[in-house]
Amino acid sequence: MDLSFSNLLFAFGLTLFAGLSTGIGSALGFFAKRTNTRFLSVALGFSAGVMIYVSMTEIFTKAKESLVGALGEKAGSWATVAAFFGGILVIAVIDKVVPSVENPHECRMIEDLDPAARQKCQGNLMRLGTFTALAIAIHNFPEGLATFTSAIKDPTLGIAIAVAVAIHNIPEGIAVSVPIYYATGDRKKAFTLSFLSGLSEPVGAIIGYLILHRFFNDVVYGVLFASVAGIMVFISLDELLPTAREYGEAHLSIYGMVAGMLVMAVSLLLFI
Repeated sequence: MDLSFSNLLFAFGLTLFAGLSTGIGSALGFFAKRTNTRFLSVALGFSAGVMIYVSMTEIFTKAKESLVGALGEKAGSWATVAAFFGGILVIAVIDKVVPSVENPHECRMIEDLDPAARQKCQGNLMRLGTFTALAIAIHNFPEGLATFTSAIKDPTLGIAIAVAVAIHNIPEGIAVSVPIYYATGDRKKAFTLSFLSGLSEPVGAIIGYLILHRFFNDVVYGVLFASVAGIMVFISLDELLPTAREYGEAHLSIYGMVAGMLVMAVSLLLFI
């Protein structure tokens, strides 16, 4: 697959934007008087809807086309399904390795941390924020590769995925910055750690590209894309939708998900 420098630069820019949106969450954590849980619920549901729809209708389909073209109908179809569930297995293992107490998608709101609690467990808050930053970095690594790969093959698709990933990274930024700020009183340090945790997304893209670019062909591309589809579906079902339901009323997350699917469907139709 012939990749121009402009294609790579565009794909990397999208991945960088998605990863560094954790900084938006960090800023919201500092300046919001109260977490807007209804908005977060709808936004996370919207992000899940975009990811699920684009994974099953676009990414999986493109992966199958590449693999069937290279391997034949039967072998290509089997390879697509295997890669899809392989991607799910990879992200599931990552979730299993990261301790649940530091899971970055646990629902934490600014107002839950009252002054007495902050003074009592400053050390725990610092540890929580630090480990959350590490957990986010681990989770964001495959997401970065997903965004980057999608943008290389289809810029329009890459933009949609980058926006969805960016939305879901915002509450992760809050999860890192708020505990560290309340533990140290240092806004700059809290923001910096939150901001840096998002860098694992473009780092994942760069490392993945450096490892795979020499071998890019229809088979590698198809396997990678099918794996990306599996990763995104798992993230949506295991992380985004449960967190969206915790943040607000149950129906809001579903409304947001349907809206995300609709917007994604219409945007794809407009570019046919």
